[in-house]
Amino acid sequence: MPNRCRAVRLMIVVAMASLLQACDINLYTNLSEREANAMVAVLLRDGIPASRKVQDNGQLTVVVDEKRFGEAMSALEDAGLPGQSFSNMGQVFKSNGLVSSPVQERAQMVYALGEELSHSVSEIDGIVSARVHVVLPDNDLLKRVISPSSASVLVRYDPATDINPLIPQIKTLVANGISGLSYDGVSVTAIKAVAPGARAVASNPPRLASFMGVWLLEDDLPRARWMFGLLLVCTLGLGGAFAWQHWQRRRANAVYVLEDAT
Repeated sequence: MPNRCRAVRLMIVVAMASLLQACDINLYTNLSEREANAMVAVLLRDGIPASRKVQDNGQLTVVVDEKRFGEAMSALEDAGLPGQSFSNMGQVFKSNGLVSSPVQERAQMVYALGEELSHSVSEIDGIVSARVHVVLPDNDLLKRVISPSSASVLVRYDPATDINPLIPQIKTLVANGISGLSYDGVSVTAIKAVAPGARAVASNPPRLASFMGVWLLEDDLPRARWMFGLLLVCTLGLGGAFAWQHWQRRRANAVYVLEDAT
């Protein structure tokens, strides 16, 4: 009988887990532990249930309720997550076994400079994301008029950050990173990012409630309780049927033994 009780409890747990996870959807995959932790922290802070799953390759997946997918994407975008990925010089100029043309090498150099500088600017405190577009004119040494190099920088910054003191630093960083580029040749366009959680607050997201150790939306709580009650009644019914059959067998065996004894 104790084994049967344990089996019944296991059936309840498995059934509830499958019901509660049926509507989950993968938000991002192939994440590092740091990236996944940052995403889950932002989503939970904004009242969006989220969790992590370990993939077969050791990386992580962030999982959210399918109904909250749009809110989750907006919340992560506001927080600048996932972080930008940049190519470095080694990746751009990785040998492919072919001879590169001068035009290809120049294009690779311009792209690599933009990636390296974008990465450097994005590391500044208060900068959510950054892109640097580099223009290196193909000047002929015989020309009398030489076109200067230029760069355009687009940054999204945290609303709590004063961007004005950072703009001269960004221009100096970019100008010093490109040969022949002057301070005045760098233009910076700064856009204020949406405050983290502002969209969630504005839309008045539903509250969360805990049910059997699992966080659910309050609107889904009655349905979860009803499904759990139905599952519990079915399980008790099956348990009662097994107990009745067991009692009938024992009664029949007892009558058989008494008849043999007489």
